[in-house]
Amino acid sequence: MNEQIWREPHFTAGTTNPIICFSHLRWDFVLQRPQHLMNRFGRSRPIYFFEEHFPTDHHSAYLEYHPFEGTEIVSVRPRLPKVWDEKQCRDGLGQLLRLMMRLNKIVDPILWFYSPTMYSFARGTEAAAVVYDCMDELANFRFAPANLKQIEAELMQRADLVLTGGTSLFEARRHSHDNIHAFPSGVDIAHFAAARSGIAAEPAMVDLPGKKLGYYGVIDERIDLGLLERVARARPEWSIVMVGPLAKLGQDELPRVPNLHFVGPRPYADLPRCLAAWDVALMPFAINDATRFISPTKTPEYLAAGLPVVSTPIVDVVASYGDLPAVPKRRRWSTTAWMSLRTSVSPRPT
Repeated sequence: MNEQIWREPHFTAGTTNPIICFSHLRWDFVLQRPQHLMNRFGRSRPIYFFEEHFPTDHHSAYLEYHPFEGTEIVSVRPRLPKVWDEKQCRDGLGQLLRLMMRLNKIVDPILWFYSPTMYSFARGTEAAAVVYDCMDELANFRFAPANLKQIEAELMQRADLVLTGGTSLFEARRHSHDNIHAFPSGVDIAHFAAARSGIAAEPAMVDLPGKKLGYYGVIDERIDLGLLERVARARPEWSIVMVGPLAKLGQDELPRVPNLHFVGPRPYADLPRCLAAWDVALMPFAINDATRFISPTKTPEYLAAGLPVVSTPIVDVVASYGDLPAVPKRRRWSTTAWMSLRTSVSPRPT
C-alpha cells in the first residue's frame, strides 16, 4: 500500500475520540447533512471523512488526503486498481483504513456511518462508539448494491446509536434498534433568510422571462421529470429553473422544453441568490420507492428564504407542513403553483 500524505492535520490540542465518517456523498459534491454535522463536530475533534473509492490505473492501492479551506476536515479518498474484483476492493479498503489509523495515531475513534456498505471493510475496527446516521432508505435507490440490506443489518447490530433523517423512516425502523431516534435535518436560518434581505439575485435567473419557479438539489431518480415537462408545456409563460448536479441520470434523459432550464450546480454560498430570483420554490419529487422515506432539508430552507413552496405529497412534508395550502395532491400541482404565484406576499419582479 502507498500513502500520499497532504500534511499532518491540525486540531485543537487535548481532544480525544476522533470521528471517522464513512460517506457515500463526497465532501465537495453537494453540501448536505454530513457536511453540516461534521463541520460542527470538527470544532472539537479530528474528523476523517472517508469517501467511496476511485478506480485507478495504478497497480496498487493508495490514499489521498484533501484539505478544504475554512474547515478542519480531512477528506480521505481511497484509490484502488480498476482491475480489482469486489473481494480485492473490500480487503484493500480494510488495509487502507488500518494504515490511515496507524499513520495518524488514531485510537478509539467514533465510527460514523452514512454508507452502510462501507461497514463491510470497517467491521473489524475497534471503536469508542459506532453511529449509523440513516439519512434515507438507500436500498430503494437506483443502482443500490444487492447486498446493502444484509450489510446494513450487521451495522445495525453493531451500532450504539441509530439516527434517522426523518419521522417516516423512524416509524419504519423504530423497533429495529433499542437506541434509535428521529433526527430530521435543521436549517441555517440566517444563511437562507438573506434571500429576502436585499441580497443581489442571481443575474442569469433574474433575466429569464416571466415568473420564476425553482428547485435546487441533486437531480436523480427522485425527481419527477415527467411532471416537470407537463407543467412547463402547460405554462410556457413560466421559467422553471433546476439547480443541481445530475446523479445516475444522463443528459439525454432530461426533458427538452424551452422554458425548463437545467443550469447545473451552484455553491452553497450562492443558493440565497438563486432563491432571491425565484417567485416560487419547488419540490417536484416523484412518488416512488426512492422517495418513500425522504425528509427534504430544502423545505425549511425554502421557507427561511420567505418563498411559497410547492411540493408533491411526500410523506414527511405532508406530516410537517400538510396544513399549508402549498402541499397539493399530485393532480393539482401546477394549479397550486399558479395559486402560489397569485397570492405570494413578496412577489419578485418579472
